[in-house]
Amino acid sequence: MQSQAGFDAASDLLSNSFLAKLIMWGFVSALLYHFVAGIKHLIMDLGHCEELESGKLAAKVTLIVAGVLVLLAGVWIW
Repeated sequence: MQSQAGFDAASDLLSNSFLAKLIMWGFVSALLYHFVAGIKHLIMDLGHCEELESGKLAAKVTLIVAGVLVLLAGVWIW
Protein backbone atom coordinates (compact mmCIF):
# COMPACT_ATOMS: atom_id res chain seq x y z
CA MET A 1 0.00 0.00 0.00
CA GLN A 2 1.32 3.45 -0.92
CA SER A 3 1.50 6.40 1.43
CA GLN A 4 -0.53 9.57 1.30
CA ALA A 5 2.70 11.54 0.84
CA GLY A 6 3.49 9.62 -2.36
CA PHE A 7 0.00 10.29 -3.70
CA ASP A 8 0.30 13.98 -2.84
CA ALA A 9 3.68 14.19 -4.59
CA ALA A 10 2.32 12.55 -7.75
CA SER A 11 -0.78 14.75 -7.67
CA ASP A 12 1.36 17.86 -7.24
CA LEU A 13 3.61 16.84 -10.14
CA LEU A 14 0.67 16.27 -12.49
CA SER A 15 -1.11 19.47 -11.53
CA ASN A 16 1.86 21.87 -11.55
CA SER A 17 4.32 20.53 -14.14
CA PHE A 18 4.08 21.85 -17.70
CA LEU A 19 6.00 18.87 -19.07
CA ALA A 20 3.77 16.35 -17.27
CA LYS A 21 0.64 18.04 -18.65
CA LEU A 22 2.13 18.11 -22.15
CA ILE A 23 2.97 14.41 -22.01
CA MET A 24 -0.48 13.58 -20.63
CA TRP A 25 -2.12 15.65 -23.38
CA GLY A 26 -0.04 13.84 -25.99
CA PHE A 27 -1.12 10.42 -24.73
CA VAL A 28 -4.77 11.43 -24.49
CA SER A 29 -4.62 12.97 -27.98
CA ALA A 30 -3.19 9.77 -29.46
CA LEU A 31 -5.86 7.68 -27.75
CA LEU A 32 -8.67 9.96 -28.96
CA TYR A 33 -7.45 9.91 -32.56
CA HIS A 34 -7.05 6.14 -32.43
CA PHE A 35 -10.59 5.80 -31.05
CA VAL A 36 -12.14 8.00 -33.77
CA ALA A 37 -10.17 6.27 -36.55
CA GLY A 38 -11.24 2.90 -35.14
CA ILE A 39 -14.89 3.94 -35.34
CA LYS A 40 -14.31 4.96 -38.97
CA HIS A 41 -12.80 1.58 -39.73
CA LEU A 42 -15.71 -0.22 -38.07
CA ILE A 43 -18.10 1.75 -40.28
CA MET A 44 -16.02 0.84 -43.31
CA ASP A 45 -16.08 -2.84 -42.27
CA LEU A 46 -19.87 -2.64 -42.41
CA GLY A 47 -19.60 -1.68 -46.08
CA HIS A 48 -20.00 2.09 -45.89
CA CYS A 49 -17.59 4.75 -47.22
CA GLU A 50 -15.58 2.26 -49.26
CA GLU A 51 -15.54 4.30 -52.46
CA LEU A 52 -12.72 6.76 -53.09
CA GLU A 53 -14.75 9.95 -52.65
CA SER A 54 -16.67 8.80 -49.58
CA GLY A 55 -13.44 7.41 -48.12
CA LYS A 56 -11.77 10.79 -48.52
CA LEU A 57 -14.74 12.46 -46.84
CA ALA A 58 -14.65 9.94 -43.99
CA ALA A 59 -10.93 10.64 -43.51
CA LYS A 60 -11.55 14.39 -43.37
CA VAL A 61 -14.40 13.93 -40.89
CA THR A 62 -12.16 11.71 -38.77
CA LEU A 63 -9.45 14.38 -38.65
CA ILE A 64 -11.94 17.13 -37.80
CA VAL A 65 -13.69 15.16 -35.05
CA ALA A 66 -10.38 14.03 -33.59
CA GLY A 67 -9.07 17.60 -33.74
CA VAL A 68 -12.08 18.91 -31.83
CA LEU A 69 -11.71 16.16 -29.23
CA VAL A 70 -7.98 16.88 -28.87
CA LEU A 71 -8.71 20.57 -28.30
CA LEU A 72 -11.36 19.70 -25.70
CA ALA A 73 -8.90 17.36 -23.99
CA GLY A 74 -6.36 20.17 -23.93
CA VAL A 75 -8.88 22.48 -22.26
CA TRP A 76 -9.71 19.74 -19.74
CA ILE A 77 -6.06 18.98 -18.92
CA TRP A 78 -4.78 22.55 -18.78
